Amino acid sequence: MPRRATLATAALFVTGALILAGCSSSPSPAPTSVGAPDPDATLTIAATLEPSNLDIRHTSGAALDQALIDNVYEGIVSRDQDNNVVPKLASAYEVSDDGLTYTFTLQEGVTFHDGSALTADDVVTSLTTAKDDPTVQGNSDLAGVTSITSPDAATVVVTLAEPNSDFLFSLTGRAGLVVRAGDTTDLQTKANGTGPFTVSQWAQGQSLTLDRADAYWGEQAGVAEVVIDYIPDRTAAANAALADEVDVTLELDPEFRAQIEDSGLFTIETGQTTDKGTLAFNNAAPPLNDPKVREALRLAIDHDGLVEAIGGVGSTLYGPIPELDPGYEDLSDLVPFDPDRAKELLTEAGQEDLELTLTIPNIYDATIPTYLVSAFNDIGVTLTVESVEFSVWLQDVYTNKDYELSFVRHVEARDFSNWVDPDYYFGYDNPEVQSLYAEAVASVDEDEANTLLAQAARIVSEDNAADWLFAAAPLAAVSTQVGDFPKNSLNVRLPLAGVTVSSE
Repeated sequence: MPRRATLATAALFVTGALILAGCSSSPSPAPTSVGAPDPDATLTIAATLEPSNLDIRHTSGAALDQALIDNVYEGIVSRDQDNNVVPKLASAYEVSDDGLTYTFTLQEGVTFHDGSALTADDVVTSLTTAKDDPTVQGNSDLAGVTSITSPDAATVVVTLAEPNSDFLFSLTGRAGLVVRAGDTTDLQTKANGTGPFTVSQWAQGQSLTLDRADAYWGEQAGVAEVVIDYIPDRTAAANAALADEVDVTLELDPEFRAQIEDSGLFTIETGQTTDKGTLAFNNAAPPLNDPKVREALRLAIDHDGLVEAIGGVGSTLYGPIPELDPGYEDLSDLVPFDPDRAKELLTEAGQEDLELTLTIPNIYDATIPTYLVSAFNDIGVTLTVESVEFSVWLQDVYTNKDYELSFVRHVEARDFSNWVDPDYYFGYDNPEVQSLYAEAVASVDEDEANTLLAQAARIVSEDNAADWLFAAAPLAAVSTQVGDFPKNSLNVRLPLAGVTVSSE
């Protein structure tokens, strides 16, 4: 069925008419490559992962962040496409010279989707609940907070026990989201935020529909409706694009790239992410507690060849900090492709006939484990691949640390703290790294903090604590009728207010 017919069918499920109203007018964005933007258009997106429910306060999973943050729910601050902190429900903020006091000035005229006005009490209550309730997502990010107060109706003040250079960024995630105090909305299936879209329908197992919030306090969204079609099979998602049934396909299978480009309906976009394809070593257990074994495995991997094997949907990464995060440094000098040296190291370690097991969640395809089996075989290491359900991986690898090698994509931004926690499933314990990280977090000088992080990251890579196979750069097929679609970190953040669809 043609895409426009499909969109018309979807529109039948929307309750009520879409009437432009409120204090903000419709935007007048620049025309796309086809024509002028249509403010009544529907934007249809094919996405892979669907949330299990809509309760963003109590349910984990990147699918919720992707769909709801900055679209339906907003925080006092947010982040831009380069991962920089920007104001949101706070129009401005100040940090005291000692790094302990954060003063936020709230936007005027903000309302929740149920029509109630945003107050300073809503902000204070949201942050306080996140701080005090361990079941709230982002609770640990507020562990250093000593007080949250509102000296007047337009101001919220947060005080820390000690400086934390990551604190403001942590408020761009779940910890900083603002919900209405005393709200009785069933947040498992509905939503009540302050964002540019409302949740109008959730057809579980199929799609999530967002409507433009006509009374939005800021600039109104460029489309009247967004339909996120959940299509977990990437071949089916590509076919939906080729059938002209969707405007955007996220996480496009690179095998379909040429075919979709040749259709003339889409351009293929890619951007940076903080998604790190990580080959984890169990640093706390033999034989991976031997640094020579860990180094040998890293030297056996042709990282450029691996990126090519996965269809070019990534870039090489040789350390724990990706390019979008503070403290990034190109560490490729530490890990040359050198299988001969890898063999020598294994001999020195007394591991000439080494056999290892790679435990990998079955949500990943066979390309990476197949590549690793071949690479390790070339240096005399026999690798057995154990593909397991993700729930099994969480129990055996993440919780019980019962593994030798594992692979998983760590999507979180600024998650270097995993390398300073000896109890994390990596089993990595280096006091110097822990000290450098503590200094970086306590620094009130951004440049100093970044330098300290870079030093710590280099040590982690020098210790060969893991192998960072790639930084993911997934492809997105974007219709030539779509303008201003975001590019970076789309798997965890998908701000859609500025996106437009042109008229035909």
